[in-house]
This record gives sequence, C-alpha cells and structure tokens, in this order.
Amino acid sequence: MAGRFDPLTRAAVRGGRTGVPAGRGSTAGAGATARRWSPEGPVDLGLVLGPLRRGAHDPTFRTTPDGSVWRACRTPEGPGTLRVSRTGAEIGAEAWGPGADWLLARLPALLGAEDDPAAFVPRHRLVHASHRSRPGLRLTRTGLVLESLIPTVLEQKVTAEEAYRAWRRLVRQYGEPAPGPLGKELYVMPEPRTWALIPSWDWHRAGVDAKRSATILRAVRVAARLEEAAAMDLPEAARRLEAIPGIGPWTSAETLQRSNGHPDAVTTGDLHLPGIVGFALAGDRDADDAAMLDLLAPYAGQRHRAVRLILLTGRTPPRRTPRMPRGDIGLL
Repeated sequence: MAGRFDPLTRAAVRGGRTGVPAGRGSTAGAGATARRWSPEGPVDLGLVLGPLRRGAHDPTFRTTPDGSVWRACRTPEGPGTLRVSRTGAEIGAEAWGPGADWLLARLPALLGAEDDPAAFVPRHRLVHASHRSRPGLRLTRTGLVLESLIPTVLEQKVTAEEAYRAWRRLVRQYGEPAPGPLGKELYVMPEPRTWALIPSWDWHRAGVDAKRSATILRAVRVAARLEEAAAMDLPEAARRLEAIPGIGPWTSAETLQRSNGHPDAVTTGDLHLPGIVGFALAGDRDADDAAMLDLLAPYAGQRHRAVRLILLTGRTPPRRTPRMPRGDIGLL
C-alpha cells in the first residue's frame, strides 16, 4: 500500500510523511514554465507526495531546504521535472522539459484535488485520532502507471532496502538526467524500450532476480496498454495490470494507489500488513488477509485511506520473529 511498512526501520516508509523542510520556495531558475494553484483545503506536501518516494535516495525525487519537492517523470510528452512548493495558501509549481505542460496541467490531481477526504468516516478511536491530526492528507493521482509499477515489481518478495537499491542503480545507469537545474541530481526513469534492452547481467548486478526482471520486461512490452489503466475504474484497471504474468493483487494495488489515487485500493498478500491492521484495530497480531478485510469492512470505499491512517500512527505489534534477511544476488 502507499504506506508500506518496513520492519527494518519500524516505520511506515511510504505511508509516513516525507520530511519537507520548512521554507518558502524561491524561483528556481530560468527556462521553467510556472503555475500557481489554490487548493480548497489543507494540503500537506509531505503526506501527499511521500508515497511516490522510493527510499531516502530515490534518484527521481528530492526535497530541498527551501521547502520544495522535486519529481522527475517520464510523461506521455517526454521527460519532465516538476518542482512544487507552498507560499501561504497557494501552491507554486515550476516545470522543465518536454513534459512540463503535461505535469503542470495535472498538478491539482497530483496534490489530491480529485480526492474526497470528506467521504471518510472514522470508525475506530485510533483511526479517528490519526485522521484528526492529519487534515492535509490527500491521495495523490499521478496518471502514470509504469513509473509506479516498475519499482513496485522490484519490491516483490524482498526488503524495501534491497528494492530501493535496485531502483537507484537501474535508474541512474539507464535513465537520463532530468531537465532543469537539478539535472545532475535528478534522473528520469528509462523509457520502456530501454528497460527491455537491459542485459541479464545488469539485472543481476542490481540484485533483481529473473522472475522480477521478466515481469518488468513483459510489462514494458505493453506499456501503452498499461498506461491506459490510469483512466479506468479500480476493478477494470486491476484486471488490466493483472493480465500480465507476475503481476498479482499486491502489485496492482500498490501501483493503482499512486497512479489512480483510488481510496479503496487496499493491499492484500502483504507479509506484515494484516498483522499491523489486526493489532491496531483488534489486538490481533496474527490476523490474515481475510481478518484484515473484515476489520476494514466499515471503511468500504475508503479502505486504502484507512490503512494509511493506521500506518501513520506507528502502532505495530512487538517483534517476535527474526528480521527478514537482507540479500544481494549481485554479489553472487
């Protein structure tokens, strides 16, 4: 879920709030296309955009001391860099590259304008407290499927640290410097054809096994069809993604939470999540997917939001088993 729990750090690494330094974003430089937008309610940039960050050193995502959040994207119009910052009640944005106009046109959706937090009604004391303390939580909608799908596939069956390391290596090696002033720090992920041409030994050096790399290769061959899922309803979009061998409910939910911003895209098949939700809502650390879905039934239509709010509390069952071992097949 866009709040995946990392047992190594005991923190909600994507459901948690990405730290955005306090500050007033300043003009970043020449050559940018700019836009200002006034949201109807509070928007916390760290909470809204945090799920898009794949680890502290994600080459496609940066925060800067002036309070700005930067994203490098491969849009349908080409590579683009987006910088977002808050100035009072307004959100300021600047963009560079061929994808600049595309990114700015979709700025409100990215910052949760299509989300309806008023539709959520807390049913548990813990959820109510989390909801009340985070009025700026909105669910992002990027409109880009592949940029969320590929790193999600990399996260299958491995620790977050291993997946983030693979993402960093592959994007820096095969992507391209992002347009704009942070081009030496930000990278745009590879285009579909480039992913398809990565040799097997470089997947191996990045620590990606043959099963995950094969899933990505199958996905990029039908990239255009997968991108169409960003405009679909949740069931239809999930069917489109899960038609690819190697993409199941866990992967499709994790992807569509970001690309489609769907409030009910609850993740099943996760190693830790059922126990976290079960423990938080019912004291049941041994809950399975069925028990978790029963507990989330009162939030039908808003189950993803409920899970994010639970993860943001940091309430987790005490550890009683060894940590999942870290591995790196690139060293073998």
